[in-house]
Amino acid sequence: MSSSPTADAERQLLAARRAGARLAAVQALYQMEQTEQSARSVIADFMEDRLGLDDEGEPVEEADPDIFKAIVAGTVERQEAIDSAIMKRLASNWKIERLDATSRAILRAGVYELIAEISLPSQIILDEYVSIAHAFFEGAEPKFINGLLDAVSRDIRG
Repeated sequence: MSSSPTADAERQLLAARRAGARLAAVQALYQMEQTEQSARSVIADFMEDRLGLDDEGEPVEEADPDIFKAIVAGTVERQEAIDSAIMKRLASNWKIERLDATSRAILRAGVYELIAEISLPSQIILDEYVSIAHAFFEGAEPKFINGLLDAVSRDIRG
């Protein structure tokens, strides 16, 4: 049984809004690290400027604000456990600080979702964050992020 075009369009819009929220969360985590702003401050900035409404009252960006806020706040709240899960899979002489700041933000948000969004299949989370990595990097970085998230996923979810 096939779904209606309206149902397909709704699913695509919801998927786009989730993907937009993830991208915005990665950008917010990066901004927090670069500026030492608090999560609350960065969330407020994004809600006002980047996830808000334009002059005509239309959404500036297709992003789910609740998912965005949950990822940013949850990543900050659980950062110690998240960083520990990432460091467990880095080469023994590597420190998380040696990773590119954008890669750190992508990995932290992805690991947060692996921990917190148990009902969401690991593969969906990995695909989303590897897609974000491709938006920022060419070359080996997206493969590195995919491999690390996959390993952390096995550690967390078995």
